[in-house]
Amino acid sequence: MSTANLSRNEVAQRSSVVSVTSYHVELDLRSATDAAVATFRTVSTIEMTSAVDSTWLDFIGASVETVAVNGRRIPFEYDGARIRLIGVSGSSIVCVVALAEYSRSGEGLHRFVDDADGQTYLYTQYEPADARRVFACFEQPDMKAPFTFEVTAPHSWEVLSNQAPVQTDSSDTGSKTVKFAPTLPISTYITAIAAGPYHRASSQWSRGDFTVDLAVLCRASLAEYLDADDVFEVTRQGLDFYAEAFDYPYPFGKYDQIFVPEYNLGAMENPGLVTFTEAYVFRGKATDAQYQSRANTILHEMAHMWFGDLVTMVWWDDLWLKESFADFMGSLVSAEATRFTDAWVAFAIKRKAWAYLQDQLPTTHPIVADIVDLEAAKLNFDGITYAKGASVLKQLVAFVGRDAFFEAARRYFRAHAFGNTRLVDFLDALSATSGRDMRDWARAWLQTTGVSTLMLESGELVQTDPRPHRLAVGVYDYNETGDLVRTARVDVDIAAARTAIELPAGQLILVNDDDLTYAKVRLDAASLETVDSSLDRIVDPLARGVVWSSLWNSVRDGELSVFRYLAMVERFGPTESDLAVLSSVLADAQYAIVHYVPERLRPTVAAGWLATTWKTMFESEPESGRQLAWARGCAAAAAIDYTYAEALRAILLGESPGPVGLALDPDLRWALWIALAATGFADPSDLDHELERDGTSAGRIAHARGVASLPTAATKATAWTAATTDRTLSNDYVDAIIGGFRAGADGTLIEGYATDYFASLRAWWSERSIEIARRLVNGLFPSSGDLGAVDQWLATNEDAPASLRRLVLEKRDNLARDLRVQDANATL
Repeated sequence: MSTANLSRNEVAQRSSVVSVTSYHVELDLRSATDAAVATFRTVSTIEMTSAVDSTWLDFIGASVETVAVNGRRIPFEYDGARIRLIGVSGSSIVCVVALAEYSRSGEGLHRFVDDADGQTYLYTQYEPADARRVFACFEQPDMKAPFTFEVTAPHSWEVLSNQAPVQTDSSDTGSKTVKFAPTLPISTYITAIAAGPYHRASSQWSRGDFTVDLAVLCRASLAEYLDADDVFEVTRQGLDFYAEAFDYPYPFGKYDQIFVPEYNLGAMENPGLVTFTEAYVFRGKATDAQYQSRANTILHEMAHMWFGDLVTMVWWDDLWLKESFADFMGSLVSAEATRFTDAWVAFAIKRKAWAYLQDQLPTTHPIVADIVDLEAAKLNFDGITYAKGASVLKQLVAFVGRDAFFEAARRYFRAHAFGNTRLVDFLDALSATSGRDMRDWARAWLQTTGVSTLMLESGELVQTDPRPHRLAVGVYDYNETGDLVRTARVDVDIAAARTAIELPAGQLILVNDDDLTYAKVRLDAASLETVDSSLDRIVDPLARGVVWSSLWNSVRDGELSVFRYLAMVERFGPTESDLAVLSSVLADAQYAIVHYVPERLRPTVAAGWLATTWKTMFESEPESGRQLAWARGCAAAAAIDYTYAEALRAILLGESPGPVGLALDPDLRWALWIALAATGFADPSDLDHELERDGTSAGRIAHARGVASLPTAATKATAWTAATTDRTLSNDYVDAIIGGFRAGADGTLIEGYATDYFASLRAWWSERSIEIARRLVNGLFPSSGDLGAVDQWLATNEDAPASLRRLVLEKRDNLARDLRVQDANATL
């Protein structure tokens, strides 16, 4: 195992004998504007106490220049990941001077040059363990300490960190040094730096005598699109809610939120400097579902200020102690404190779909996972830790009661503020407030894997893989206007495989009504007939979301005909009013055609689906979110069928009108041009002309995807070589080129790369950063009509790194499901 891949056992041993009093970190970023300079100077001064004479610091960089202990330089060993320290028994001050590297992968200190204006932007991203790419440190969450950052950068730049600046010194050479106030004790992975000519909007939030300064920032070239007022509104609503619910004032001073380019995540909860993907800065018209998603993310990250930042897990085994809670709170606070009162609908159909998918893979794991090392930790930021954990917490709140849950949270924060915890610590608080022994619940939900399936059979509620559930069963019938409304609800606790239940008659019986528990749901035959004829008559959007989720899971399991499902999408999708539901259904339909429709039938089905999206795009209400959603669905459908290619070209070239009221913003135009490229109805000159219209960084990345989408053998060869060998490409460019490489309906163009793929896996994993390696492993996995090649690789590479094997096993399982469901539909 590489020494960069820290193990749980060794860091536990380190923190048992070493403690940190404080960090002082100096970064010299004056070189950032010179693309030819790959490194920056970093100085870490660490006050520490050790019960042993020798230990190590973590650092991944270009070189280590000097190491000093108590002012005296010492000889040191540096293997590219660890700096061996000697002579540190007792209290010591250790100073490490080194050269760190600017990142292009989104790990560490990422450097980005804006194509719109040539400006350079920097930001950090560390979770779980990339602070060591910027400064020498003890890279583990249970070694908390105060951090003081001092950053030298160009004078005109915004320079930001977790705390506010306390001193700025300017030089005669056009630079400045900004010193920030010390943080409260926090873990290394949530420290943060951002620097560059960022655009800033400022505001405040107050509650009584307590005031927090707020800021929202983005690149200067995106300033015209930044709707800061909406972000501030959601931020204030969240701070109001958490102040009341947690009864613990926001502890980290200011609250900056910065939207950054080429970001690997949705967001990161750095206290005082929360980072977000700039995909949340909308360059064109956005749907309500997009605004809801952004609000949910803002509130998710805000929850982390308490769950994760104030109180932090000891090690990544208990990652759920922050991510599951934040995911749950994001939806709860959205629904109760913002205009997005239907947030639980998006949770039911989007977030839980992610969990159901992940939990049926052979690599699924308990919510409280066994995380032996950092590579395992990196891969566990997944649908189990986030969405299943949040789903289980929703079930927990129904089980113990809302008051007991929030009182437990308040006690937990007060007892463990600025400390580290394990599962038992929260369970103890919950047991005390609820009067229940939570150990059985934890064993059933947190320490097991898999998802139950619930259904009605002969007057009994049946569940596979039995667990305790508190759930509702809804009875729906037609009212006087022909709508399907709930006429009865039966609440029930179940634990056995079969539980008798008495229900009044109804046209639709909906198990897990209100989506209270975590389980797949099957509709009984009569209810399925009702849904098949009247799904659009269900008034409650959450009930519709649960029904659509049930249908989709049945398709994925090969129990519902994909053709019947697509017919329902075509029949009811055009009138679906909830945009979170609609966007999910459109994506699922496209996925079903590509993966679950038998290959010989796929062209006909794809053409029919494109016709539906085209027709609905034109018939939807002008300027509506529904129209925009269908236009995006049309772009996806047009990438695998060329029936409307000439008509789309004419619209893009201004030769014929598009749908009334549909704004062809840059992102939609690129989606359509990329679709045309994939089907051979656009050439490089078309893409070049579009780039002249949109020469932004987003435009250039879309252009790269479009070029890689062109259906020629030479294009695919160029794309393969670039994605797999060009180390200068950023994370977003790698994504774009892989997406283009895989684009289109003609799989024969890329089937010959399977041998190279399997031959390259281990080298990619060992030689590339985990973010880039994961993109290559997942994105370039070959589509195939059989499992022979992947099974052979797995059989002959049993000694491969566990995290690499996990990714390959997951891709193999997805392929096996595709083939299995296609076979089932060949006979349906």
